[in-house]
Amino acid sequence: MFEGQPKGLYALALANTGERFGYYTMLAIFVLFLKANFGWSHAVAGNIYSIFLALVYFLPFIGGILADKFGYGKMVTIGVIAMFAGYVLLALPMGTGTMGMIAMFAALLVISCGTGLFKGNLQVMVGNLYDNPQYAAKRDSAFSIFYMAINIGALFAPTAAVAMMDYAQKAWGVSENDSYHYAFAVACVSLIVSMAIYYGFRSTFKHVEGGAAKPAAAGKAQEAPAEELSPAETKARIVALCLVFAVVIFFWMAFHQNGLTLTYFADEFTAKSSTGLESMMFSVWNLVAVIFIVYALFSLFQSKTAKAKGISAIVIVLAAAFLGWRYVNLDGAVDVNAPIFQQFNPFFVVALTPVSMAIFSSLARKGKEPSAPRKIGLGMLVAACGYVLMMFASFGLLTPNAQAEAVQAGTASFVSPNWLISTYLVLTFGELLLSPMGISFVSKVAPPKYKGMMMGGWFVATAIGNYLTSVAAFLWGDFELTVVWGVLMGLCLLAALFIFSVMKKLEKVA
Repeated sequence: MFEGQPKGLYALALANTGERFGYYTMLAIFVLFLKANFGWSHAVAGNIYSIFLALVYFLPFIGGILADKFGYGKMVTIGVIAMFAGYVLLALPMGTGTMGMIAMFAALLVISCGTGLFKGNLQVMVGNLYDNPQYAAKRDSAFSIFYMAINIGALFAPTAAVAMMDYAQKAWGVSENDSYHYAFAVACVSLIVSMAIYYGFRSTFKHVEGGAAKPAAAGKAQEAPAEELSPAETKARIVALCLVFAVVIFFWMAFHQNGLTLTYFADEFTAKSSTGLESMMFSVWNLVAVIFIVYALFSLFQSKTAKAKGISAIVIVLAAAFLGWRYVNLDGAVDVNAPIFQQFNPFFVVALTPVSMAIFSSLARKGKEPSAPRKIGLGMLVAACGYVLMMFASFGLLTPNAQAEAVQAGTASFVSPNWLISTYLVLTFGELLLSPMGISFVSKVAPPKYKGMMMGGWFVATAIGNYLTSVAAFLWGDFELTVVWGVLMGLCLLAALFIFSVMKKLEKVA
């Protein structure tokens, strides 16, 4: 998994980890901030959330076009500076009136523009590392590693947001509304760390930043010459990519409910405390210990030396002992805050990435590994299953509006947190099948002259899906919850049916 990868992969992945940590810290509390600070309804907060996400994922299309002309490295640097300015605006407590709204909307615009210059172009640079024939066979595994690094940042983000808000309220006596701004300030710090990594290790990937041509260093492997395609081949590849883009719209519409209706469900329908073994899942440090055990187990069985196996065994024992100590010292109930549920998706991504890679590596050795387009189709089917699970969780529950009245009357019913955690597990399986493989597919299939634009196209599709997340938010109120989840399930099934219907055309260019 990690062997034989270029050093530039790890530098770019870690730089992205820092940026994503800040982004998901902000996103974990964003819709709750909109409701608390401005008093907006579910639908209004959801619409703003979806528009912001749409911009975040649409603007990489523009950023890709600019990078194809001016270079990826320049756009990444400008993007980080813009994002930093946006997070500073969010961190300033401007109140609940007109000035507060102007500052908030300005911050969202600047952050989305900065992300548009940063996100897609960093991924293009990762793909460019594998244009070298020496590394070409490791492209898919590289994007899995890169995707895992993103989720390491996202894993700690909800805990950081909740902890910072709690500390600000208790240590400095600020109100709940003002404490959101302290959590947003965490993102500013994370971007400083991100750029320190980027420039500290720039020498490992500078040759793929684009811009002015650079002579190859003596004694180093030459990059593969740009592939020449006929107009017909170029058209076939672009058509195939557009078909994939059409499908992923519905995946992101369903998946990014994690910051919207799934957060509403966590806030309004899920138990506010947890005890016993279940409560251990709400500590990020316990989840990190589980991750150490997973990776150490893989190392134990895959290592070729006794020393490496011994180190792996020690890590397993220490992590297991830590978890045992934490369990023995459990003291009463643990508070369950709605934003904290967003740590489970990145946790499952990080923990399950080596599992999924091992499975597909085994299938590849047998000549049975599904193609990238087929994995995307399977991912849509799995995502549909996630919302089937939410439908079971919601049977017998009130509508959201009726639930609000029941809470006021003290007669509301709440469900176990395990329903949401299980849903995040299923959705993560779908994500692992679709997202890193989709990015790798774009990187591989995109015509050389349009790499930046086509990677931007991936984000345009994601943007459309993100905007459509608001559909579920508009249903959140008087509709039964099973209707909300049923709509999302049905769209995922339709998208899966479509991609399997055009599979031959996609696999032809894969």
